[in-house]
Amino acid sequence: MSESIGRNAQSRIYRRGVLGHRPGVPFSPDRLREKAVRAMSTTARAYVDGGAGNGDTMRANRAAFERWRIVPRMMRDTRERDQSVELFGRRLPSPFLTCPIGVAEMVHGEHDLAVARGAREAGVPMIVSTQASASTEQIAAELGDHERWYQLYWSSDDALLGWRTQDLDLGYLPFARGMGIAQYTADPVFRERVAERVANPPAEPGEPLPRPRPGAVRSLATLSRTYPGRTVDNLRSLEPRVAVETFLDLFSRQDLTWENLQWLTSRTSLPVLVKGIQHPDDAELAVRAGAAGVIVSNHGGRQVDGAVGSLDALPAVVERVGGRTTVLFDSGIRCAADAFKALALGADAVCIGRPWVYGLALGGAEGVRQVLEGFRAELDLTMALSGVTSIGEITAETLVRADPRPA
Repeated sequence: MSESIGRNAQSRIYRRGVLGHRPGVPFSPDRLREKAVRAMSTTARAYVDGGAGNGDTMRANRAAFERWRIVPRMMRDTRERDQSVELFGRRLPSPFLTCPIGVAEMVHGEHDLAVARGAREAGVPMIVSTQASASTEQIAAELGDHERWYQLYWSSDDALLGWRTQDLDLGYLPFARGMGIAQYTADPVFRERVAERVANPPAEPGEPLPRPRPGAVRSLATLSRTYPGRTVDNLRSLEPRVAVETFLDLFSRQDLTWENLQWLTSRTSLPVLVKGIQHPDDAELAVRAGAAGVIVSNHGGRQVDGAVGSLDALPAVVERVGGRTTVLFDSGIRCAADAFKALALGADAVCIGRPWVYGLALGGAEGVRQVLEGFRAELDLTMALSGVTSIGEITAETLVRADPRPA
């Protein structure tokens, strides 16, 4: 393509700068995060910006990127550049997708609907979270014919959540307040189960709960406001609280095996990808079970503290299954240079997580659009300055391992 996405973006920003206008959403990854977390509530900041345990896995994600350096090549004609990729028979304008992140209502009132608008305007596919704050139907209506994927959390009767210390210190789980469960409350089968539970309540757990404090009033108000229906009616009804209890009983499960994946892939014509792969043996087993692809991810460091950096896990997975299946990547990406490195190490596409949440917190749909377009613009210029003209030319030869020894 002859048009330079990067140069055009720069020109727009600089022309507006002459007139005294600065971007409301910073392009610097550090400034973007700093400004966004200041704009968030304490609970939203803990949920979005926190990680598992001591945060060691989050730091490992960043350290993994720092161990690689891009090696620009000179005197190559890069006037025309193409950052499009093909995934599952569809040509996408860039190698970027949005990571599925739940409970977007914690950072912005228009939540996933704003994300859908921003992603659509930026030309980046949206991966809809199971824990979205709007139903799939509402999000699909906002997206129109724009590319969308869906993240499936396989429900069961056993709940399993990561040990996220910032949320634990606040005693705050958004789902327990009815946030991020719109996919469930919009489902008629789930509503039937809630009605059954209201009519025949299970026995209360043996451990007595402490006496309510003033914060309980805020929790009740949030729950009544987020549950479908009129807030005043929900305040008088048991249904919202029972719906939360039902969700917590069903959310996630810990007995899934590769046989379950094989059962799922045999019952849908849609491509199924397995997210959370960190070991090449698991990538191989996913392919054997019928997965159309894998996503190398440690969920942004939110699940297991002390885990391997996701980029460190990528090369071995690509070596094992690359070429036989689609390999996507996420965790730790903060700028397009990071994405370039993941692509060079074998990823077919990358998913952007926290940065779009920061954009949402600062500017709603427009903030999401600016962040995603910024990634596309920066990747365009990084390609030009590194001497490559297509995603296929971003290979391991464009990187060098940084010297780990002190200078």
